Amino acid sequence: MVAAAAALGSAEPVAALIGRGTSPVVAVGLAVIDLVPRPVKDFGIRTFGQHDKLALLTGVVVLLVLFAVGCGLVSRRRRWLGAAGVALFGVVGILAAVTRPGAGPLAWLPSLIGAAVGVAVLVFLASPGAAVGSAPSTSGNTGPSRRHFLLLSGTVVVGAAALGATGRFLGGLRDVARERLTITLPRAADPAPPLPAGVDLRLPDLTPFLTPEKDFYRVDTALAVPQLSTDDYRLRIHGRVRTPLTLTYADLLDRELVERVITLACVSNEVGGELAGTARWLGVPLASLLDEVQPEDGADQIVSRSVDGWTCGTPTSVVRDGRDALIVVGMNGRPLPIERGYPVRMLVPGLYGYVSATKWLVDLELTSFADVDPYWVERGWKAQAPIKTFSRIDTPRPLSTSKAGPIAVAGVAWAQHRGVERVEVRVDGGPWNVAALAPVPSADTWRQWRWNWDATTPGSHTLEVRATDRTGATQPERRATPFPDGATGWHSVVVTVD
Repeated sequence: MVAAAAALGSAEPVAALIGRGTSPVVAVGLAVIDLVPRPVKDFGIRTFGQHDKLALLTGVVVLLVLFAVGCGLVSRRRRWLGAAGVALFGVVGILAAVTRPGAGPLAWLPSLIGAAVGVAVLVFLASPGAAVGSAPSTSGNTGPSRRHFLLLSGTVVVGAAALGATGRFLGGLRDVARERLTITLPRAADPAPPLPAGVDLRLPDLTPFLTPEKDFYRVDTALAVPQLSTDDYRLRIHGRVRTPLTLTYADLLDRELVERVITLACVSNEVGGELAGTARWLGVPLASLLDEVQPEDGADQIVSRSVDGWTCGTPTSVVRDGRDALIVVGMNGRPLPIERGYPVRMLVPGLYGYVSATKWLVDLELTSFADVDPYWVERGWKAQAPIKTFSRIDTPRPLSTSKAGPIAVAGVAWAQHRGVERVEVRVDGGPWNVAALAPVPSADTWRQWRWNWDATTPGSHTLEVRATDRTGATQPERRATPFPDGATGWHSVVVTVD
């Protein structure tokens, strides 16, 4: 375990200088994300939600500790086998780092250095001069050998912690947070209209209409958040186009920007889930960029790429059908938060994020669905994924208890780019009751709703909700899991009336 700590600690400063994605733990974690079967990914997101990355990294460290213990036990009899085990983990880290999309020429170095240090520490601590060698005396004193071993081990652990802290400090020097604070975004040439009065019902426990930055959901495959500076930023638009185009960050800010209020939703959202949020987005209309590059006939898919190599595919026709598809530079009046895609991301209202909302965007390739399967499509998710009609009860909370009398039942519903026309609530399978709807600025946002329940019967009750979009389609009752193109079903909560 001490040797493993030394290996990880010594690798961190090197990884900080080369790139965060080259850290052995991060590189192995990213490989796990790519290689594990889809049901395992679904379980992770369903169980840990937005903490899935922390859970994964913790799991990698736990497995490493167990592996290190095994290597230590083996090394008591055959020191070379223990050293070979530590070296094997280094090889795994090297392979994970060098096979990442966009891996640099030195991506292998942190794992190599960490493995070398780990092997050296293991061999040294397992040597007769360092290991426990003297038997306890009759007085209970464990003897100088054990004290010597613990002193050496403690020194190594402290040194490993210091190296790890140094790595975090060096990584912080590469952080673009300070740069982001210096950026002043230009005013939108086409600003979003003011929100209508009453758009937010402001009820206790009801999701606010605009999502605070700290509460906006995050689901992606980036264990180490990319640190992409505006000085080096380039957006390349190419592929099956007549006029390829490359834009800097300054080029994007110099264009006519539009501002829109749009709700984003994740395809991983379960019925009643909270993986959705609404914000003011500032960006360049993607349709205007396509007009400039002139896609060729048959280029029916736009494959967008993140700086870390993640890909998603968006129908070209959807981007050009008049909706506010944006290359986004701002969120809620400020530059994009780093975890939300700084400095540039993509957003297409009405589509789930895995086919529309690439963060840390650096590349747009015009191609076809027949030629390219992006990241999640390769793993079985559908290539076409319009957001399904969805409604949720926020208040009263599940399993809550309320006094008999009037009770406000409220929540949110969305059907982006179609809009919500009606929300209905029922109690214990009884008749449906039409809820009052709050106004909305457009069909691309969620909508708050409220129904006043005269709860006169004590006991346990089940509340259910369903929504109907402006095409007249009502969300289906039958529940389906998010795979392969979004969950369906009526949300319900059980509450008690005193």
